[in-house]
Amino acid sequence: SRNVSFGFSLSILFIYSLKINPADISVIVGYFVAVIGVGVWAMLRSNRGTVGGYFLAGRTMTWWPVGASLFASNIGSGHFVGLAGTGAASGIAVGGFEWNALFIVLLLGWLFVPVYLTAGVITMPQYLKKRFGGTRISLYLTVISLFLYIFTKISVDMFSGAVFIQQALGWNIYVAVITLLLITALYTITGGLAALMFTDTVQTFVIIAGAFVLTGFSFAKVGGYSALLAKYSAATPSNFSSTEPQRYNISPSCYTPRQDAFNLLRDPTTGDLPWPGVLFGIAIVGGWYWCTDQVIVQRCLAARNLTHVKAGCIMCGYLKLLPMFLMVFPGMISRVLYPDEVGCVVPEVCKRVCGTEVGCSNIAYPKLVVSIMPNGLRGLMLAVMLAALMSSLASIFNSSSTLFTLDIWTRIRPQAAERELLIVGRVWVLIIVCVSICWIPVVQAAQSGQLFDYIQSVSSYLAPPIASVFFLAVFVKRVNEQVVRSGDEHLHRLVFSLRHSKEERVDLDWEQEEKGRRARREAEERRRETSCVGRLCGSSQAHEEAPPPEAPEKLPDIGEEPAWRHVVDANALIMMAAAVFMWGYYA
Repeated sequence: SRNVSFGFSLSILFIYSLKINPADISVIVGYFVAVIGVGVWAMLRSNRGTVGGYFLAGRTMTWWPVGASLFASNIGSGHFVGLAGTGAASGIAVGGFEWNALFIVLLLGWLFVPVYLTAGVITMPQYLKKRFGGTRISLYLTVISLFLYIFTKISVDMFSGAVFIQQALGWNIYVAVITLLLITALYTITGGLAALMFTDTVQTFVIIAGAFVLTGFSFAKVGGYSALLAKYSAATPSNFSSTEPQRYNISPSCYTPRQDAFNLLRDPTTGDLPWPGVLFGIAIVGGWYWCTDQVIVQRCLAARNLTHVKAGCIMCGYLKLLPMFLMVFPGMISRVLYPDEVGCVVPEVCKRVCGTEVGCSNIAYPKLVVSIMPNGLRGLMLAVMLAALMSSLASIFNSSSTLFTLDIWTRIRPQAAERELLIVGRVWVLIIVCVSICWIPVVQAAQSGQLFDYIQSVSSYLAPPIASVFFLAVFVKRVNEQVVRSGDEHLHRLVFSLRHSKEERVDLDWEQEEKGRRARREAEERRRETSCVGRLCGSSQAHEEAPPPEAPEKLPDIGEEPAWRHVVDANALIMMAAAVFMWGYYA
């Protein structure tokens, strides 16, 4: 309760420091009250005292918080700033990253999650350790995942949220980052996954509602969709005379909108996003993100059964249709309305406008908010950005602490009790926050100021090999790291073809697991003996305090009711048909 009170007080101080009107303040206060209330309710109703309760919400979540949390975890402030910025710079092709997810998220629910559930794992490195044995692959994946979280997710979301606050309020970027982090860390560190998923649900509705409002005002300001089609090609900086390109050695392609700006699929040789890369390259990166990334998969593992997993994936897929219209098009409108600021290319001008010399396309969305939104609704959009930032950061914090705690700390201290693991997970959040803040200047200057390009350029170096390893692990039984006597003996419920198997599995990592259990039992016995020092511990009391014997492991059930299975399958087909239509219309 002290943490919640402190968080609310901090939020009030944050609000009163804003130079906005009472209507905006009322909206922001209402947002914080709603989010904190939902977070407290979720914390009180969930079991946070165990690893499963804290990291997987007790596996009790229904489809709608699963779907909302998948969407909110994916759509952070980096999407608002990054998608709108790249849309302002080059058009709608960046929307292919979003619409590609409509197909990949179905692979997650139908093919990958059933195997993860029957494997009985919490983290993705745990699955690889059971599937291949040894420690090399799982440790490598853990380190790479934490690296990606810090340098492509946490730092990017913090920077993009700070860009919005900086444009709206004129704050120093690091003051904005630290303030937002303090608010986010409160319910992340204390609440566990259940609190995150329920607050994600609230924030999903806030994000969508606010983004729809801004999109409506943006199209009204520019004159409608047809006006955007006509005006975007002429959105060049007005203060750029004919002599300045030569003086600054700037190519016309840097300040002139692309002729194929409204084409989703572009020329394979001259396009900035060539169509083979959009169709196949994005699918590989998307396969890594949606099917093997801890942040996404952890939400699905928290569902109460496989049908709720599939329904949550479908809900997320429908929501992923929206970013093209709610983020990319508004970014292009922002360039039309404010070409001198959003489209600037002269280093001195850009430095004055947005604080960086490489371009100011990242301010496209914040510029719309502070310029065209009326009183009250401006506060709503600030709440939307806070919601996007907080939901994405909180999800990454929880998942990265899960990885570090269960896949690295347990290697260092196999005897660690659950209380120690929970403390370590919370401390790790503070460490990665500090590292991410130090990385923000690199994010600010990378990829000509286009935030979304920075995200994809970094992740694309590491995503393909990880996606390949998981694909082979799930679907090809003969791919193994160790020499085994029989492939099936070690693979029951670890590969897709054996997901329904009831045979006993001989885990390749059983020696490590047994060593950890033995170390934990010995540590518990030492603690019990220490607690008896100074008082009489009779045999009867020792017998009462002895831990109960471990129950035999129950085989996970991925069975589905036929009626509901047909419902989710039909919805998946409908969603794919909608996706094919949208791709064809904008190709």
